[in-house]
Amino acid sequence: MADEPVFRYKQCLIVRNDVKMSCGKKCAQAAHASIGAYEHADKNLKKAWYAEGQKKVVLKANDERTLHELKVIAERVGIASSLIQDSGMTEIPPGTITALGLGPAKAEDLDKITGNLSLL
Repeated sequence: MADEPVFRYKQCLIVRNDVKMSCGKKCAQAAHASIGAYEHADKNLKKAWYAEGQKKVVLKANDERTLHELKVIAERVGIASSLIQDSGMTEIPPGTITALGLGPAKAEDLDKITGNLSLL
């Protein structure tokens, strides 16, 4: 049996758990967060993450405040972030903050910030 791959880099996508969204809506918001954070990331981090297979972990946050706090912490240590604000075209009111994307970054650095969050 092959050894399990080791991922040194990843993205963390955090979706609000207190906003009623369908599964598809949550997936779309996580995708927006992934692309947004990727666009702000360091070129070398993007290349390393991409070469490894682009690991992503989707987590949940209990409220909007948590997303803002995580964003500030990540930015202080130089991790790219993207806070997603919905346009309100489908399920939720316009302007609702739905998700946060972090990274790609070193997995150990993201774990220090998001390690207490549960998987979505």
